[in-house]
Amino acid sequence: MSDPMNVLAPEHRRLRIGDAWRDAAGGATFAVEDPATGKTIAEVADAGVVDGLAALDAASQAMAEWAATPPRKRSELLTATYRALTERSEEVARLITLEMGKPLAEARGEVAYGAEFFRWFAEEAVRIEGRYNTAPAGGYRILTVPKPVGPCVFVTPWNFPLAMGARKIAPALAAGCTTITKPAAQTPLTMLLLARIMEEVGVPPGVVNVVTTKRSGEVVSALLADRRTRKLSFTGSTEVGRVLLRQAADNVLRTSMELGGNAALIVCADADLDVALDGAMVAKMRNIGESCIAANRIYVEEPVLEEFTTRFAERMGALSVGHGLDDGVDVGALIDEASVNKIDELVAEAVDRGARVLVGGERPDGPGHFYPPTVLVDVPEGAPILEEEIFGPVAPIISFTSDDEVMAKANDTEHGLVGYVFTRDLQRALRFTEGLETGMVGINRGLISDPSAPFGGVKQSGIGKEGSHEGILEYLDVTYAAIDLP
Repeated sequence: MSDPMNVLAPEHRRLRIGDAWRDAAGGATFAVEDPATGKTIAEVADAGVVDGLAALDAASQAMAEWAATPPRKRSELLTATYRALTERSEEVARLITLEMGKPLAEARGEVAYGAEFFRWFAEEAVRIEGRYNTAPAGGYRILTVPKPVGPCVFVTPWNFPLAMGARKIAPALAAGCTTITKPAAQTPLTMLLLARIMEEVGVPPGVVNVVTTKRSGEVVSALLADRRTRKLSFTGSTEVGRVLLRQAADNVLRTSMELGGNAALIVCADADLDVALDGAMVAKMRNIGESCIAANRIYVEEPVLEEFTTRFAERMGALSVGHGLDDGVDVGALIDEASVNKIDELVAEAVDRGARVLVGGERPDGPGHFYPPTVLVDVPEGAPILEEEIFGPVAPIISFTSDDEVMAKANDTEHGLVGYVFTRDLQRALRFTEGLETGMVGINRGLISDPSAPFGGVKQSGIGKEGSHEGILEYLDVTYAAIDLP
């Protein structure tokens, strides 16, 4: 097995600021571990406030020139990034698996997904349009001019270390903005590799800056307090999102927030159960269940409850667990010990309240942060596992008897990111689409993420959209000119 760390030279495990790869002020570093073994795989620079502000200096200095760069040129650089990621898919995927834990097949899928944002927004870069029209009352003309919002700060999570950065960086660059990305401390290596690839394809210095740090709070706070920052995009928990929104308010920053989820997956009695089972496995187990759009609660209508539950438990129990770089592994390691502890506590508490474990339910001995695929039934209402984001390979199954009942249960949460519905009745599907309080709905499919579709939630699951045409609008301000012309 080749060493995935070979793709990222030691000099590129430092901060990317302006035209340089540099150590953190004072030379501080922190360790990155392989979650499957618990062993350190790299040391990276641990930035402080001075480093964060240096990155903002670089982004600010590069802003005017990048905004003035012809859209076609920006488009070509994004296309070149797409091609480089595609050509180097295997080495990027192996690095993702090494630092994040997901199986290699899933990591390859993430590279393809992340790369597609660069291709999509390369096409959007040349389609940024204003308008010119006669005012309805006559006497003057209305001209609208879209402009890049300015330097952007991105705070990205560990679960998709390439894709979550790509879907922020790509539209920002397409719109003419410069960027500073603060990746999660658990998975900084993939973002550093992306910065290196973008440097190699010719993205100008200062346009893409990467600041790795274990001191996220103080570094991000300093960036948001600086008036040169004009945009914040964050993907992560609702709790952290609330804190960042309060900080962003002081300078009235443009914000995009993709926050927590508590997705309900609804299997109706008239569903094609083969389709529903396939969809449920994807919605629950994609990325080991460590996804904001993972199915958190599986509601199955009473007439098909037994059959669905039996078949779903069989499929969950057949999944193989191990190091993500090993052949034949379906379920890799969770990101850290805290994640395993949380899941173990949620399962134990549900069992204490009367839930039954059909598959899994016990953490294994040995090194690494593993938890087996687990299916629970007879989970009582009010159990924390139905109210908190699980973020792991655990599936509670709950029965329902009517659409009104399950709609009320599905909506009984502060979150509103996504819902999934399996039914062969078109009218029923449309009623659920309109009735679910979510920003997205999967109808007869468990995979909804697509760079060409607007991704985002409602309620406390977020603000704004990523992907699609809406995604680039998050990085554009509009200037209106009233032109006197009788």
